[in-house]
Amino acid sequence: MSHMESIASSAVRAAIKVKASVIICFTSTGRAARLIAKYRPTMPVLSMVIPRLKTNQLHWTTTGAYEAIAYHKRSFPMLADPRNAVESTGATNETVLKVAFDHGRNIGVIKPHDRVVVCQKVGDDSVVKIIELEEEI
Repeated sequence: MSHMESIASSAVRAAIKVKASVIICFTSTGRAARLIAKYRPTMPVLSMVIPRLKTNQLHWTTTGAYEAIAYHKRSFPMLADPRNAVESTGATNETVLKVAFDHGRNIGVIKPHDRVVVCQKVGDDSVVKIIELEEEI
């Protein structure tokens, strides 16, 4: 079992144990979302695809796996702003996470006082965290 697969497995197990309403997964290639879907979570998965910006001085392009991410029947892919690189700062992470919470609330999978499991990379470390939402998201 690879490192990333053990993180995905842990995220699904944690979500089931704490009765989370949703798993939020940050990804740029779609691999993390595929691995989470492999473990068949009972709750929806919000996949925040963070495209990477590339340039050759004249032309800007983005890469990401937004199109190929619907691996789970309750998966909701969402393309994040590429200027918010998730690896950069904690403040940026919170911004992207708030966008995910707002999107989840709008599609009806997140309500006040729900528990949410977040799977993301912070620098070189992979993190699975459980967040209990306040009254106002």
